[in-house]
Amino acid sequence: MRANEAAFGRLALLPRVLRGGGKLETGVTLLGSRAAMPVLVAPTAFHRLAHPEGERATARAAAAAETIMMVSMAATVAVEDVAAAAPGADLWFQLYVQPDAAFTETLVRRAEAAGCKALVVTVDSPALGLRDRDRRNGFHDLPDGLRCENLRDGDRVRPIVMSPDLTWEHVDALREMTALPIVCKGVTHPADAVLALDHGVSALLVSNHGGRQLDTVPAAVDLLPDVVAAVGGAVPVLLDGGVRRGTDVLKAMALGAAAVAVGRPVVWGLAVDGERGVARVLELLRAEVENALVLCGLTSVRDLEPGMVRRSW
Repeated sequence: MRANEAAFGRLALLPRVLRGGGKLETGVTLLGSRAAMPVLVAPTAFHRLAHPEGERATARAAAAAETIMMVSMAATVAVEDVAAAAPGADLWFQLYVQPDAAFTETLVRRAEAAGCKALVVTVDSPALGLRDRDRRNGFHDLPDGLRCENLRDGDRVRPIVMSPDLTWEHVDALREMTALPIVCKGVTHPADAVLALDHGVSALLVSNHGGRQLDTVPAAVDLLPDVVAAVGGAVPVLLDGGVRRGTDVLKAMALGAAAVAVGRPVVWGLAVDGERGVARVLELLRAEVENALVLCGLTSVRDLEPGMVRRSW
């Protein structure tokens, strides 16, 4: 996590001057979904740990900000109820492919029925990372009354199964199962980016899982340029991990990201003030993006380019 944040600190923006004015254009279109700014809500679990309204509050704030929310498979509010809480919201559904193919298909059908516009398939988790902080604080189970509601199967709630047996064939099976665009989340190696194209993936999300899976994986923003180069513009490349300011958004986009996603800051806002807290986080990021864009001498996020980023040390 620290490496993700520090990597953005090592990058500096090189602005242009005397470029004239004009209406700012911060909106992006991704897989048929329109966002008013290139900042999406990343999939994070257990929002009701932060606030009683949980993912409902997050979805309403994302809809008000006119951006996309990726609903976690491990949400504490069912995807149908998230969609009902924020009519018209652009929702994508994050999925861990389960060894039980029938249950995986059930989750996909629920996401489709709820109106989700893409599947975000997390591919960096054949096993759960060793999380020393969770060991120290004793976090093992959700408190009474909270469950991963997307995992209800009749009278029971299934566990999320991480399987080392998952392969690209499972992505092929998903591709056959649904017409929804598939985003591969957790691609860090250029060779895997190329394979993703071969298997019909619609977008990539460069991510090291917020530093919570394999320790010492390089910072996401340092990995981004090689993945962008590997796909050669064939599909959009997104990024999450370490984005804390509007200037971070511009740096990532200058290096080729089509947009970024934020996770922890959203949960912090949710914990502070529920829906209004999430809304405030997204408002701050949008204002910072707009301010940084003007100070870079640009009017559109589409005009960002690699030459505008320098390594500061």
